[in-house]
Amino acid sequence: MKLVAIDGHPGQNGTSTGLLEHYCEGAQSAGWDVQSIVLRDMSFDPILHDGYRQRQAWEPDLEHAMEAIQGCDHLVLAFPMWWGGQPALLKGFFDRTLLPGVAFKYHDNDPFWDRLLAGRSADVIITADTPRFFLRWSYGEPIVKQIKKQVLGFCGFKPVRVHYYAPIRKQKQKRIERWQRQAQKLGAAQKLING
Repeated sequence: MKLVAIDGHPGQNGTSTGLLEHYCEGAQSAGWDVQSIVLRDMSFDPILHDGYRQRQAWEPDLEHAMEAIQGCDHLVLAFPMWWGGQPALLKGFFDRTLLPGVAFKYHDNDPFWDRLLAGRSADVIITADTPRFFLRWSYGEPIVKQIKKQVLGFCGFKPVRVHYYAPIRKQKQKRIERWQRQAQKLGAAQKLING
């Protein structure tokens, strides 16, 4: 079983990166073949210059990334929430890779679409400073809904489970270590979901 792990943090040593690493350790212990995609180490233009009007050629790093995603059984994505959304680098990765004919295909005669990445499940790790109860109560959890339904779910990933870790700012090391253990258990538990 193949698992692709996408690190969407633009910088080094982010908390989301650490959680992702622990998740992958757990998944490897459960027998998964884990392939990592680290966006900050890739070379690609994150801007989709002409929208869907014409196909913008993929750089080699994007080709390799999409080959991995199309060949996986499970995806795990980790990133920090900045200004209520994902970092620009991750948004650019979505814009450039999740294209018509690759991730979805609109029908000609109705408003629906085919989910071309169906048959895969996903876990999403989000770190933030905003406590989850406040994100839900004050804002309606837009980032959770977007990633779960409008991005991964739209392309066919099911189920999509979101794991939210907050607040990060001024968090005690003991709490972060507990989150890391939780992430490792999540990775190890994939054998129960897909195995």
